[in-house]
Amino acid sequence: MTSKLMKKIVVLIAAMIMIPLISCNVFAAAPTGESSTGNNDALGPVQVFDVSAGKVVKTIPNDKKIQRMAAKWTNSVSGLSPQATTDHGCTYVYRIPLAKPAQISTGEINVTTTNLFLFYCKDKSPFLLVFDLQNKPYLFLFKENIKPFIKKVGLPENPN
Repeated sequence: MTSKLMKKIVVLIAAMIMIPLISCNVFAAAPTGESSTGNNDALGPVQVFDVSAGKVVKTIPNDKKIQRMAAKWTNSVSGLSPQATTDHGCTYVYRIPLAKPAQISTGEINVTTTNLFLFYCKDKSPFLLVFDLQNKPYLFLFKENIKPFIKKVGLPENPN
């Protein structure tokens, strides 16, 4: 992964995390993961980051249906993404906090993560950015269809 790409990814992720924290302190009282009562009430919302606008443009509740979709994505990981950039049609990035840490395994790589960053790129396969528990980034290709998720979120309005 090139340092230029890494800088772009870090800027995107920082914007996705910091804008809500600054504007409405949305995650201060709502850590990701299950609450002590065992439900997902404390689970942070799904955020939609518009790459061209450079900001979070939509926030939706994070529910069991989204968690099931995210599990399907992580279970269908087919390998590391050889190279990915946001310069070629990647219009949206979706941040999905997970109710339980996900274990992603492919080849000799085993990663545990608590958030997924789904990149939607027009005319290209989607990919996942995940950070392990030491904040090391990984880009993964996966096989699961994201159209049900896009339909639920509503952005983009007319996916390919």
